[in-house]
Amino acid sequence: MRRLWLLFAQTVTVVLALYFVYTAVGRERPAPVRVQQMGSAEHPAAMLEAGPSKPPASAGGSYRAAAARAMPAVVNIITSKQPRRGKHPLLRDPFFKKFFGDRERDEDGDDESSLGSGVIVSAQGYILTNNHVVEAADEIEVVLADGRKAAAKLVGTDPETDLAVVKINLDKLPVIVLGQAEQAQVGDVVLAIGNPFGVGQTVTMGIISALGRNNLHINHFENFIQTDAAINFGNSGGALVDASGNLLGINSAIYSQTGGSVGIGFAIPVSTAKSVMEAIIKSGHVVRGWIGVESQEITPELAASFGLQRQSGAIIAGVVRNGPADKGGIKPGDILLSVDGKPVADTNSMLNLIAQLAPGGKAKMTVLRKNRETTLDITVGKRPASAK
Repeated sequence: MRRLWLLFAQTVTVVLALYFVYTAVGRERPAPVRVQQMGSAEHPAAMLEAGPSKPPASAGGSYRAAAARAMPAVVNIITSKQPRRGKHPLLRDPFFKKFFGDRERDEDGDDESSLGSGVIVSAQGYILTNNHVVEAADEIEVVLADGRKAAAKLVGTDPETDLAVVKINLDKLPVIVLGQAEQAQVGDVVLAIGNPFGVGQTVTMGIISALGRNNLHINHFENFIQTDAAINFGNSGGALVDASGNLLGINSAIYSQTGGSVGIGFAIPVSTAKSVMEAIIKSGHVVRGWIGVESQEITPELAASFGLQRQSGAIIAGVVRNGPADKGGIKPGDILLSVDGKPVADTNSMLNLIAQLAPGGKAKMTVLRKNRETTLDITVGKRPASAK
């Protein structure tokens, strides 16, 4: 019996020793490592040889995916203007430059070069920018985010919306995706991309502060997106994009008493920019309807004076003699209520509705005259070209 117990004890001891040895060896053996990049479905063995992956979707407050999507299509625009008169000989003298610097201005004080931004909206090389960026330029050069440069041709301008289209001839151009400005809401996050002060491509972030801003006396046709994303000198013509990197507007102006950003910037909605661009590409300019009237807003005081029960519409303050409105029977003092069945809310609404009419066609316009509504047939004219 004692011999059997001894044999059992020895067997148990050997088994326990083998178990401890196996456990120790297993702990020292390294576990297999799997390398995989975020968002990739490729085989792990191929990950170390793969090129740069696409940026991950925005997470944790980062908008790097939106910025990476939009930045390649935003360009730097360098314009130059030939001096109207030759430089004074002293400006070329090294001794003069030592004390007064190399003054790159003509004798009228005009800058010979300036900076702005633009957005590539077509693989054919069409670029949207502001009219004020290129309007006085003799030469236009475009610098892409990847470092490529190209001379640009001015396709056309529209001073009344402060938009312009230029074109470059390069292959494999990055093109921005057009967004839906009509779906934007106050509070949405937006990014402003451009080249402020010539420091290089820069992205700033903010929110949409207001929609449909008008009566700012910046352009003739105004329907601005207001944002608090920092916009500075050189950002003009650059992109305002949503949190997915889609184009919402073309950065155009800021409100500032110092010349720097104070958090009130204005962008032209992409819907307006698209229609202007298509018209410029088609005919070199934008054709708008015109009836030849001057209008005035209906204020509470005017409504009381005229005995009006409404405060919507536009008061016709003046009519161009022998113009379309005059020939159609519209008179000063009439209140324009609708254009082709579309209600007129105010003077800005009236201007936009009439501008959308095709010159040469007829439009029904309802006016309020002596508290009676009258519908008139007006033959629409072509809006005369005007400087900004």
